[in-house]
Amino acid sequence: MRLGLNKILYISFLYICMICKLFAAQEFVIEDIRVEGLERITPGTVFNYLPMQVGDTFDDSRSSEAVRALFKTGFFDDVRLERDGNVLVFIFKERPAIGSIQMTGNEDIDTDDLLENLKQFGFAEGRVFVQAQLDQVEQELQRQYYSFGKYAVKIDSTVTELDNNRVAILIEVSEGVPAKIKKINIVGNAVFEEEDLLDEFELSTPTLFSFFTKNDQYSKQKLSGDLESLRSYYLDRGYLNFSVDSTQVSITPDKKDIYITININEGEQYKVTEVKLAGDYVLPEEDLFKLILVSSGDLFSRKEVTNSSKALTDRLGEEGYSFANVNSIPDINKDEKTVAITFFVDPGKRVYVRRITFTGNSKTKDEVLRREMRQQEGAWISTKQVERGKQRLQRTGYFKDVNVETPAVPGTTDQVDVLYTVEEAPGGRLGAGLGFSPGQGIIFTTSIVQENFLGSGKRISFDFNNSDVNTRYGLGYLDPYFTIDGISQGFNAFYRETDAVDANLAIYETRDIGGDINFGYPVTENNSIAFAAEYKNTEIDLLSGSGTQIQDFVNQNGDNFDIFSLRAGFSYDTTNKRILPDKGTLHRINGEFAIPTFSNSLEYYKLNYETKWFKDIYEDFILSLGGEFGYGDGYSDTSELPFFENFFAGGPRSVRGFEANTLGPLDSTGRPLGGDTKIIGKAEVILPVPFLSDFKKSVRVTTFVDAGNVYGPDEDIELDEIRVSTGLGAIWISPFGAVSMNFAFPLNDKSTDQVENFQFTFGTSF
Repeated sequence: MRLGLNKILYISFLYICMICKLFAAQEFVIEDIRVEGLERITPGTVFNYLPMQVGDTFDDSRSSEAVRALFKTGFFDDVRLERDGNVLVFIFKERPAIGSIQMTGNEDIDTDDLLENLKQFGFAEGRVFVQAQLDQVEQELQRQYYSFGKYAVKIDSTVTELDNNRVAILIEVSEGVPAKIKKINIVGNAVFEEEDLLDEFELSTPTLFSFFTKNDQYSKQKLSGDLESLRSYYLDRGYLNFSVDSTQVSITPDKKDIYITININEGEQYKVTEVKLAGDYVLPEEDLFKLILVSSGDLFSRKEVTNSSKALTDRLGEEGYSFANVNSIPDINKDEKTVAITFFVDPGKRVYVRRITFTGNSKTKDEVLRREMRQQEGAWISTKQVERGKQRLQRTGYFKDVNVETPAVPGTTDQVDVLYTVEEAPGGRLGAGLGFSPGQGIIFTTSIVQENFLGSGKRISFDFNNSDVNTRYGLGYLDPYFTIDGISQGFNAFYRETDAVDANLAIYETRDIGGDINFGYPVTENNSIAFAAEYKNTEIDLLSGSGTQIQDFVNQNGDNFDIFSLRAGFSYDTTNKRILPDKGTLHRINGEFAIPTFSNSLEYYKLNYETKWFKDIYEDFILSLGGEFGYGDGYSDTSELPFFENFFAGGPRSVRGFEANTLGPLDSTGRPLGGDTKIIGKAEVILPVPFLSDFKKSVRVTTFVDAGNVYGPDEDIELDEIRVSTGLGAIWISPFGAVSMNFAFPLNDKSTDQVENFQFTFGTSF
């Protein structure tokens, strides 16, 4: 029979009183203390809790004190005191130990996780069984299921006696179905429609996607957040005195439906009559006023007032006042329904940076991180430069995560340290494959890229591919800080024999051997330019079945070329990360010019423009827009862009849903030839990933629309030829490399297009 905690304490108290009465007036000097009835508890443990020892005088007060102390340990069901001459005898009945704990019926709560949490307050196998703790476990389980919206949950516990004074505990859970929100009512709204207000809520009645978002399951925390969103909605539209008078949450008797009623008072709409600055400005007043987003005549908006205070605080932080405080003080005129706002500026002391330190970089050298810093030691702190250092570290690609703190220096009021904590990413990528086919024989391919070679920040790459028809060797090197000013230098050397058919292209083979040397120059914090010079010898082999376009080009220009080209590029990059960015803008322009240097040269040029843009649109939803435009042509003695330099489209990194390189012109045999003009556009919404919030920096799920095509030199750019696809994509930056999957469905494919709905790419890392 289960006894409640209060009943146990009451019985214990009566027992103590009985013992006290029994020993009343029987004082004696304790010559020895003996314990009996112990099984698992050692005598030493008992003596540690006893408030008496040999030689003490025993009386009724000492008796009560001893019993209380022993019951308080929670080890015993019964404690009796007896006297054997002048020997004090304690006779115990130990509480049983927990022999096993089992749970059944729990799907939403993992058993192992629960048992691990129970150990925190002593409820685990091998511990003393206390009924009150089991009651607490049941209450906590019920509370957790309530948070999942499962109000019909039933929890039954069974305690079974085992041998050796042990018990087995079985917790049976009947979870039931989660209660759904049947209706949300807002009472008191006259200005805004209820539908518009409910759009601000996370909670909602069941929708098509509720099984995924769980937004139709009631949560007290979610409702509190929704009420704050409702309050912000009104306060940002001038309703300064808006209030939520009450909320009622009711559940039907069958515990399946929940009704929420919210009573509000909208109040009156207020306008801003005056905006002032007060306090110690530090900076010119006109400079600070430029940062204030509210002005006279505007409707009051708490959001704009808050953003103005933040902008002022950030600006002061750039000047070293990192502890600056800017408070907005409204002066409300209820009669005229107006408000005057004063921003009171308290800059505090100017703060200097004592030391910049880094932790977590077990492999990467300290100087590799320090050269990305824009904040200087010994100078006053600039919160903008500190944050810029974090962004630059993220954009190196060497780290999974970067965090920064600015703790105050103990014993000072005007100094801080800047501490960057990094989590290093796998510095290399390894790709390898081994296979056999009757047409190609034994095939072995491998590629190795070390982005952060030996922690130096230098990039080294090597690739090797060998088969009966394909051979490729490559070696690359890049030092991003060839000079202390950030000028980069690198080179590449390569030898390639390629069967274009294997790349899903026309029927021909090429052999290339050459190399390049390249330099990069940072112009400003976000702008950079790059230059490169490349030489390569290209030899073309016609095969049986080669298209007439390829044969005509070879007949006109030959089949062996020495090509010397110059490349130049410009980049504007404000994205926050190199891998999976979600903020900022990227513009990149590249040009390549093959100049007449040798008698067998080709003269052509290629221009390529790429852009990406990221914008928060709602909570954790991020809109990403991007595009790419490429154009090339021949000049001088070369009448058109060489076919082996053509642009291609289609595939997982282009227009998804179509096979790689298959969009655009075809040769006379019907195989992809590519073209001299490429147009690609992308629109993506980056989605929050439920249940994977801890992995959001390495996992990305998007819904997308891709559009694009490639056009030949004799084709007009016709928009009705643009191919469009839509679908879902996912990418995971795993410890073994980037894994991406796309499910795409073309919207306007034609019979000649090669459709590929599912596309998968994988690269390993080490």
